[in-house]
Amino acid sequence: MFRNVGENQFKRIAFFGIAVIILTTGFMIFGFRKVSLDYDFEKFFPVSDPETNFFMDYRSKFESDNDFLLISLENAPNVFDWTFLEKVKRFQHQLDQVENVKFTKSIVSEKEIYLFPGMQGAVFRPYIDFKEKHLQKDEKDLMENVEMVNTFIAKDKKSICILIRHEDYLSKKKSDNLITDIQKELGKFKFDKVRLAGRTVGQKFYIETMSTEMVLFVGLSYLLVLFFLYVAFRSGWGLLMPQLVLVGTMVWVLGFIGWYGEPVSIVMSILPSIIFVVAMSDVIHLLSRYLDAFRTGIGKFESIKLTLREVGMATFLTSLTTAVGFFSLYFVNVQPIQVFGLIAGFGVLIAFLLTLVLLPILIYFSPDPKYIRSNDQDPFWKKYLAKWFVWVLKRGRKILLFSLLFVAVCGYGTSRMQVNNYLMDEISKDEPIKQDFDYLDEHYGGVRPVELAITLKSKDDSFWNATTLKELDELEKYLESTYGARINVSIVKVLKLVNRSSHAGRLDYYAVPTAKRDVRRFRRAIEKMANGKMYRSLVDSTGKVTRISGVIPDWGNQKVTAKNEALKKYLKQHLSQASFSVHITGTPHLLDKNIGYLSLSLVQGLLVSVGIVALIMGLLYRSLTMVIISMIPNLIPLIFISAVMGYFGINLKTSTAIIFTIAFGIAVDDTIHFLGKFNHELRKGRTILYALKRSYLTTGKAMIITTFILCAGFVLLVFSSFQGTVVMGLLLSLTLFLALIADLTLLPVLLLFFYRKKGLKEN
Repeated sequence: MFRNVGENQFKRIAFFGIAVIILTTGFMIFGFRKVSLDYDFEKFFPVSDPETNFFMDYRSKFESDNDFLLISLENAPNVFDWTFLEKVKRFQHQLDQVENVKFTKSIVSEKEIYLFPGMQGAVFRPYIDFKEKHLQKDEKDLMENVEMVNTFIAKDKKSICILIRHEDYLSKKKSDNLITDIQKELGKFKFDKVRLAGRTVGQKFYIETMSTEMVLFVGLSYLLVLFFLYVAFRSGWGLLMPQLVLVGTMVWVLGFIGWYGEPVSIVMSILPSIIFVVAMSDVIHLLSRYLDAFRTGIGKFESIKLTLREVGMATFLTSLTTAVGFFSLYFVNVQPIQVFGLIAGFGVLIAFLLTLVLLPILIYFSPDPKYIRSNDQDPFWKKYLAKWFVWVLKRGRKILLFSLLFVAVCGYGTSRMQVNNYLMDEISKDEPIKQDFDYLDEHYGGVRPVELAITLKSKDDSFWNATTLKELDELEKYLESTYGARINVSIVKVLKLVNRSSHAGRLDYYAVPTAKRDVRRFRRAIEKMANGKMYRSLVDSTGKVTRISGVIPDWGNQKVTAKNEALKKYLKQHLSQASFSVHITGTPHLLDKNIGYLSLSLVQGLLVSVGIVALIMGLLYRSLTMVIISMIPNLIPLIFISAVMGYFGINLKTSTAIIFTIAFGIAVDDTIHFLGKFNHELRKGRTILYALKRSYLTTGKAMIITTFILCAGFVLLVFSSFQGTVVMGLLLSLTLFLALIADLTLLPVLLLFFYRKKGLKEN
């Protein structure tokens, strides 16, 4: 654009361009007002996956497995104190009145059921009898009942747990109101220590933290850009021009997000920082080349045309390859990642468009950069870049050998990389919310739901016959003893409780009844409990699907996957002839499935990104050798990332998997700029050595400045409260720095040793 037009025509186009930019910016400002924040776990389910479809159908038969809250209340020296228990009872009564709370459960409200032969209905005895006040007896009975210990009371007796079952699928606003109301009620009571855990608690923390960090990172990125602009140009002119472009880019990108209508997820919260530093790269390359041309005294308009002719195409290609890197995230089978990739890709193209259109216009109509013209900064850069260039040429073979050794060491590290994730692993261990979740994990069986869908194989079978109940009991014993789950809801669990209750609470009767008469009687009792709600929570309307629902600690994807494989093996060896089939499902299971797809998605995305970049290089240079040479310095940093992850035990998960495609898309930019200048010099009839030297001394400065801006911009992410964001920032910074080193050392050596000049002529 502008490179083949006259000055008068340029002015007319410029006025039209400014008008379009102003109108579009106004439109985007209105879109910006629509931007909202969201953290919905279900959006991280695999897209269009049979497991997701199965779970949605299963959940419609019963209820959500993740819409609950746990509140742990501690008391010193232990919870068996009347003052404390009465306070808990009053507090729980207040919780029952909170909007969107369906019911609550704890030791102060739960009652043990007693069924006696010949009696109509059941007798209910509270676990904690506030009338009789036999606390020692109540304590003894409670601690002997397996369904209560580590469910509603900790084994060490220092805390109790209140279960809050709230309405399913609460919106963000209702979730926030629920937490606010609960905290308001907690403020009326003075408990020794209170801990909260659950989906709504995590969602509120994530959204509030994202909101704070977006403002923080935009502010820090802006200050960072100002600092580097000052270092690079040392003038108000050099500070002002890029800022107008960057602010315009940010408004357009945020407006695009608003008009797109997708809430900002935890993944997309880092987008403003990425756009800031990526857009800065385009600005630096164009501005640096313009100032180099302007110093020669050829005039402002001719300097602009020369800049666009020499750097415009390279800048377009770098923006395109960076956008391709982001677009390739569409292959990750997770909706928030796909949305992030699309919006980030379009954001990069928006940054390029505004840079290419707005920056030349601003330069043309602004006063001349007198300070820069009279204070030439080139000798400093040329002096040291020339020394580095000579150093590289003298050690060409050693650089090649070291590169091979480096790749071998990184290859071993890559083999150690593991796929794993935790429900709350994005949050630092120092955060109170993480400590609360960990405490409830340890003392109350866990906060990670586990769901098994049990389906009868034959329509003539029933869950209530002796053989099926025996098989279900065998399965649950394995789940509790070997798998490590705490079962909360199941036919077997309820039958055991009812059987014990029919024998005056005797512990030796906590077992599945064997007599058909007892099973029929107990089934009728269960059908009447809570006006039929109990039965409907156990068996679907067809009577052919039941559930085993419980919790486990947040062991992580790797351990849970191993447990699930062991469970499948157990089912095949011991229950292959059972009357039912077992399907593992649930919210965490789908998140784990998502992680399982990452490796394949990562490879697909990278192959597409590498393939498109290679195609671009091939079309540009018409040389397979040049394609290979251009790929090597940019693939080595990717191997380096995976090696660092392998050696330092950084797991491959949703937040770290996207690093590879982002890093490749950005890292290849410097290579393209270098090769673009190299190709330009060859077309002038220069020798390979001379073309290398000119590319090194002119493009090298911009490469160093932009890389330091990018690295510093990503390093800012270490201030995040999310561990995945911190790791992403550090690894991206390391990778881009290594890519710069490779471009300034390995790339010239590869070109000198392996590239053969063809008959290129300047266009």
